Parts: sequence; C-alpha cells; structure tokens
Amino acid sequence: MTGFGGFVLRRAVGALVTLLVLSVIIYVVFYVTPGNVAQITCGPRCSPAQVQQVAEQLHLNDPLFERYWHFLQGLVAGQDYSTGTAVQHCSAPCLGLSYQSDQQVTALILAKLPVTASLALGAMVLWLIIGVGTGVLSVWRRGRPTERLLTTLTLAGMSTPVFVIGLVLMIVVCGQLELLPFPQYVAFTEDPEQWAWNLLLPWLSLALIESATYARLTRAAMLETLAEDHVRTFRAYGVGERAIIRRHALRGAVAPLIAVNANNIGVLFGGAVLTETLFGLPGIGREMVEAVKVVDLPVVVGMVLVTGFFVVLANAVADVLYAVADRRVVLT
Repeated sequence: MTGFGGFVLRRAVGALVTLLVLSVIIYVVFYVTPGNVAQITCGPRCSPAQVQQVAEQLHLNDPLFERYWHFLQGLVAGQDYSTGTAVQHCSAPCLGLSYQSDQQVTALILAKLPVTASLALGAMVLWLIIGVGTGVLSVWRRGRPTERLLTTLTLAGMSTPVFVIGLVLMIVVCGQLELLPFPQYVAFTEDPEQWAWNLLLPWLSLALIESATYARLTRAAMLETLAEDHVRTFRAYGVGERAIIRRHALRGAVAPLIAVNANNIGVLFGGAVLTETLFGLPGIGREMVEAVKVVDLPVVVGMVLVTGFFVVLANAVADVLYAVADRRVVLT
C-alpha cells in the first residue's frame, strides 16, 4: 500500500512493534533482577509461604521466555490470581494485582489517570499559547529591546527546574498574594470551574518551563521561513509584514511544533511525578512514588508500561499529523 494510507499503516505497525519491544525491556528490567524478586515484591514481613505464593503468581520458577509469555498473555487475555482466600480474575489488559491492596493495577491506574490527564492537557494548552505567542512576538519585534527581553526570559525558563517554579508560585501566589487557593483536586464532572481553578497553578508550573522551548522553536522556524526566496518575492510585491508572518512564517512553524509536542509527552509524565507530589495531586505520578516507596512492583511496572504506551501513541499520532501538515513526509 502506497500513499497516505500506507504511511499511516506503516506507522501503526511500527508503534505496535515498539510497544512489544518496550514490554520486553520493562519486564526484564523489573522482573529479571539480582536477588529474590518474590521476596522484594512481597515485602520483608511476608512468610515463606506468602513469598512462594508470589513466586507462583509471577511464574518466577518458570524459564524466562515462559515468564514473559504469561506476562504478555495477561495483557492480552487476562489471568487469574490467588489472594490467599479466593481466586480473583484480572481482566485484560491485566497488569497484575497490587500487593498492598489486592486491587487490580489496571483499575488503580484508570482511577488516577483523569488527574494526570487533566494536568497534562491543561499544561499543554497553556504552554502552546504562551510559547507560540512569545515566539511570534519576538519575531514581530525582532531587533528591538522586546526581543532581547523575551529571549532572556525564555533562557531563564528553560534552565529552571519545575519544582522551583512550583514552589515559588505556591509561596507567592497562594501564600503571600492569596490570588489562588492551594491546589486540591476537584473532578471535572463534579465542578468544572473548581477543577480549572485548583489546577491553574500546577498548569502554570509546567507551562512556564515548556513554553520557553516552544518560544525558541517558533522563533527559529519563523525566521527560517522569512529568509526564504518566496517571502522576499511577497515583500517585493508589497505584501505587508503582518500578513507574511501570519500566513506564511507561522504556517512554516506548525510541523516542527507538532513533532516536539509529541516528544514532550514523556516530559509531561516525568514532570507529573514532581508536580503531583509537590501540589498533592492524586495522579499517576504521585501513585508511582508511593508504589516505589513500598516496592509494590506490579504497580510500578504497570505505570511505567502505561507511560510508555502514551509516549509511543503520541509519537505515532504526531507522525500522522506531521504528514498532514507536510505531505512530503509521506514520500520519505
């Protein structure tokens, strides 16, 4: 198959292969490690019988390939787990059971996912607005003090850790000025206004840092477009600078922005760990920190795998959108 349909099919197959390889790497890193994995997973207070039960549930006594096959089978078809007094069925996609709560990891992640998704999507919207707007303004005011000021601010933003921005905003905005409440997550379905109001500060913490990258990228892409021959031709025919920037220079920055935005999905989840912990948001990042503290291995593995899934998915979608923005990509 050729053309755009073939391009989409190739990207979909590539994404599936990447996910399969990713699952192998994650399984080997977490479950094929030195020491007694069953003892580590179960905890120091477990009896030998409980450790043996964990080893059987994780198929740790089987050959490596069979162990991974059981893991993969659970993802595709689900599997049964013994909780000591009963057998619990874990439906597909099964990521195992939490050894702290006997709760299905998939259900636990789905319960936390709306918080992290709210944080990620809101921050993404803000950093696109701030970043692209700043980049366009710096091009519009190039060669003037405004451009130098914006360049300095973007460099400062790129070099500042997210937790520093978050702490400063929380102390100043919430503590001293009392402009915003200290964040307490409210579900969108309960109260959309309070949902946005309480997430505004975490959104800004992530957006102020990432917007610096988008400002520099937008500026560089637009300046490159403005230096092309066809733009000089437009100027020679009397087309105004504002129209050139809006219709041609900004359009030339769209494709690079799509690619970078997809790559930043991983940054979002990494930033979510710090941001959710700092602001006390009950999302995937904070839950992963708690799971690491108590060595709840199935929860950690499940959350790493889900994070990887969203990164791969975002990059696959970005490739398709990039091809829509620039059809020359389909031919490569």
